[in-house]
Amino acid sequence: MSEPTETNTDEQQISEDDWAAAMGEQATSEAAASSAAQPAQIFEQLSGTSGKSEAPQGFDMIMDIPVALTVELGRTKISIRNLLQLAHGSVVELDGLAGEPMDVLVNGTLIAQGEVVVINEKFGIRLTDIITPQERIRKLNR
Repeated sequence: MSEPTETNTDEQQISEDDWAAAMGEQATSEAAASSAAQPAQIFEQLSGTSGKSEAPQGFDMIMDIPVALTVELGRTKISIRNLLQLAHGSVVELDGLAGEPMDVLVNGTLIAQGEVVVINEKFGIRLTDIITPQERIRKLNR
């Protein structure tokens, strides 16, 4: 393997700096929003009365389990004939609308919605709405 060139290192540093700046901007906007109104507590506090944020016994065992995170732009159904005709540059129409929030799924379960962000030609997603456990249960009952 060859060692990274100085140019490659500079590009990587610029990219990391841009992401850090974007995250800092988000933290600043969230701090301003949280000072205006405190969000309702959604989850029960897991720590004991000691005030330490200790994980429940055995909880740390699941922290390294990988999960599949998917950001879904939209869906469509096409025939096999049309699928086989797709080529480089083909456009596939999806049911999602431009500007509509993207769905964030973990192992196929909707957990949040967000908006696409682009920094230095890399895509990311900024979460705008987290689905509460009550909403997920309500969707299961439909």
